[in-house]
Amino acid sequence: MSQWDAGKLLALSGQYWHTCTLHAGVKLEIFTWIDGDQVTARELSRQIRVDERGVTALLDALSALGLLVKTGTRYANTPESRDFLVKHSPHYIGFMIMHHHHLVEPWSRLDEAVRSGHSVSGKVVRDDDRRESFLMGMFNMAMAIAPQVSREIDLKGKTRFLDLGGGPGTYAIHFCLANPELHGTVADLPSTRPFAEKTIARFELSHRIRFMPCNYLKEEVEGTYDVAWLSHILHGEGPHDCEIIIKRAASALVAGGILFVHDFILNNTADGPLFPALFYLNMLINTEKGRSYTEGQIREMMKKAGLHHIERLPFKGPTDSGIMVGMK
Repeated sequence: MSQWDAGKLLALSGQYWHTCTLHAGVKLEIFTWIDGDQVTARELSRQIRVDERGVTALLDALSALGLLVKTGTRYANTPESRDFLVKHSPHYIGFMIMHHHHLVEPWSRLDEAVRSGHSVSGKVVRDDDRRESFLMGMFNMAMAIAPQVSREIDLKGKTRFLDLGGGPGTYAIHFCLANPELHGTVADLPSTRPFAEKTIARFELSHRIRFMPCNYLKEEVEGTYDVAWLSHILHGEGPHDCEIIIKRAASALVAGGILFVHDFILNNTADGPLFPALFYLNMLINTEKGRSYTEGQIREMMKKAGLHHIERLPFKGPTDSGIMVGMK
């Protein structure tokens, strides 16, 4: 256990200064405007129409954080900033950063959420920018994990794959790319359809992956499948609804079918790892019943759905996500 002192506590308390500096850089598209060039504060202030004093302070702070390199009066991206923070880069994570930015205001009300036990995010105005940053952020994060997961999980002999609550179908896409005999179904709310079909078409898989409108909390899942994949949908729901989701997914499996649950998984004492523990607070703030679940809780839900040979795979995601698997 780390030893806290006054300095470390104050550093933790002020960490949001770093966060807000990064958020401002991404929101103003500083890194994208600079791209592969070297620019002065004056040049950039004219390009993006901001105050010269303000942008100078921001550029210097971003340089101090190691996100820009300052040479004389000119600023350039680091290789990492150009890779992850320039909008046209294939590894851009700015949408997820903007999603985090949109969560800052409700997170500042954490004490209210703790007092009431209810979400406080309903007071925040929701708009197209927030929706885009959330959907694209989820897509970007899944794109960072899905290629690895689809290579490590053996689906040989399986032909029908259900991506339940799959959003744009990122996992269905990569499992199909890794398994030529596999056909996928992405089941999610109708509003997700345009984004999903556009993403699937981008990977030239429209002939193998279909979108199926489905509210898995209110209706049974149509069809039968060899594999059901549930990624990051349990944490948005309460225990009762999670049991319903897993049961409906399991009911759609053939005998011998496999169900995977990918989520932020707490240890069985619920005091770690750190990210899943903090994520529970995020769910308290932003949902009425969502939470992080322990490995034991997920195991019990899978058992209630009639699954057996339940185990946790050795996979560990960049934010301590894990994968549970069970057989019907």
